[in-house]
Amino acid sequence: MEEGPYKCVRDGNGTVNRVIRMGTRKSQLARIQTDYVAEKLKTLYPDVHLEIVAMSTIGDKILDTALSKIGEKSLFTKELENALERNEPPDRNQLEHLWKILERRLRQRFLPPSTKHQIRVDLVVHSLKDLPTTLPNGFTIGAVLQRESPHDAVVLHPKNSGLTLDTLPDGSVIGTSSLRRAAQLKKRFPHLEFKDIRGNLNTRLKKLDEKEDYAAIILAAAGLKRMGWEARVSQVLGPEDCMYAVGQGALAVEVRARDCDILEMVSTLHHSETVLRCIAERAFLRRLEGGCSVPVAVNTEVKDSVLSLTGAVYSLDGADSLKEAMETNVDPGNKLESAADIQHVGVTAHNVPQCAQVAAEKLGVDLADLLLSKGAMEILTTARKLNDAR
Repeated sequence: MEEGPYKCVRDGNGTVNRVIRMGTRKSQLARIQTDYVAEKLKTLYPDVHLEIVAMSTIGDKILDTALSKIGEKSLFTKELENALERNEPPDRNQLEHLWKILERRLRQRFLPPSTKHQIRVDLVVHSLKDLPTTLPNGFTIGAVLQRESPHDAVVLHPKNSGLTLDTLPDGSVIGTSSLRRAAQLKKRFPHLEFKDIRGNLNTRLKKLDEKEDYAAIILAAAGLKRMGWEARVSQVLGPEDCMYAVGQGALAVEVRARDCDILEMVSTLHHSETVLRCIAERAFLRRLEGGCSVPVAVNTEVKDSVLSLTGAVYSLDGADSLKEAMETNVDPGNKLESAADIQHVGVTAHNVPQCAQVAAEKLGVDLADLLLSKGAMEILTTARKLNDAR
């Protein structure tokens, strides 16, 4: 096996094939999600060689502070993007030179010392809700896979089995790391108290089960399902109780925008309906300049070629809020379109009609503008300041 800006293997026939390196976080859920994407790619491209590279992010390392207090969504993605950036593909002349080097086994002369031990990957698998709505230059979301349930779920302490948020005793403490969840649930269930809880799914469930600190915790239903823990779900929260986070339940594959072969390969994983829903959601959030440090929630649906979006902003205690809904037609009709390298809030989707993507993005922007005209920025600015002061 030889290495350079690309990693390659030689098969039994002597053919040199490129290895596709997939970056992921080290948590069990992240590995399950990455393995799922890898299996999809192997089914579509059985001859491709895939290698999974796991690494820790800042968000994985800082576990004693609420996410909303230590930064934005890039907490869980920046190191992975750094690894992606370090593998910028060379031009054709450089690539030809690389093959000669591979054949002569002269890797040490090709790689400068400063890059010999750096982690480099070709694509990264993320939970889409962790990705900022504006990506660093040179990167794009090359695939958005079919969404699992985007809703939140209640996981009760074993002693509260059979209860719901409605029937839990007054003063029961609910654990959640999300300002969005806390703001909505404080308003909906005023008899409950809400406290931060950090850690991956395994850690949070252990804190719930082994201590008496929490009567229940709120987690994403999709993550519980992917871990095989559906039996722990006591209650799924519909939009009337708690609207979900932008992109929640969807997996995204981030790639270098100029890496056309990788982009083409992963684009087959796109799920058109999920793409359109998430473009609308991300456009809504980006227009509001929202992130982990402010409570913003959405609900989307596609029915009969009509994309509907409900969006809301909240004060930290949920007492002040704005909520509106809009819809748009995303039926491309008989319009013929050629593939274009156009990003919509970071997403490149050649196999989804451009007119539908444009309509979805405009829907998100228009709904955000409606809320902004009614005072959304004041609510979010106050929420951000109060959160920073906590």
